[in-house]
Amino acid sequence: MRELAVPCYVIEHPRGRMLWDGGLPSALASTPGRQGDGGGGAVRLNQTLAQQLAALNLDLGAFDVVAFSHMHFDPVGIANEVGGGTLLIQRAEHDAAFADGAAAPGFDRKLYDGLRAAPAQILDGDHDVFGDGRVRIIAAPGHTPGHQVLFVRLAETGPIVLSGDLYHFAVSRQLRRVPPFNVDAVQTIASMRRVESLLEETQATLWIEHELAEFEQLKHAPEYYR
Repeated sequence: MRELAVPCYVIEHPRGRMLWDGGLPSALASTPGRQGDGGGGAVRLNQTLAQQLAALNLDLGAFDVVAFSHMHFDPVGIANEVGGGTLLIQRAEHDAAFADGAAAPGFDRKLYDGLRAAPAQILDGDHDVFGDGRVRIIAAPGHTPGHQVLFVRLAETGPIVLSGDLYHFAVSRQLRRVPPFNVDAVQTIASMRRVESLLEETQATLWIEHELAEFEQLKHAPEYYR
């Protein structure tokens, strides 16, 4: 069995605070050691995102903008708890998540239905979040209809790309492996090529969000990257 990390990221910018990916549903932490169905595997949550933010003197209403790499359960588990921030979401992802009829495969509307009432900015491609090029959403469809990754240029650390589920593991990147549950393999490969070009162009480091070995080498809150 492969172990995956499920991280969340807080981006502080002079023009606002952003949440990128929100992690697992808080209910999984209601009983210590409780495990839940992770779509074929067990999941464990020791501490909710709200609890982790409280240690930083923040809460789930502290964000000006909120964006999820995609609308599967692991990035959007806390979506109904987020208040006030503008949701940044690709049009294709918004349609798949909220359109009349059945939601797209792997989407659970109960986890994010509260976002219907949230202010939203519907995106049709890349988006400069704060207008100065330092935080950019990059459209990377294929895993889901409107999957996206995040480019962040840090003054001291340098540029980073947060992968979402473009790749699940380092070996996925090495082999350009497309999971069978992706909605569009052709789009996925095109997105991989596009993001790899961005990495080469900007000399950014790719953080594969689910790769546990890489995640364990990173700083975790309350430490941070500048």
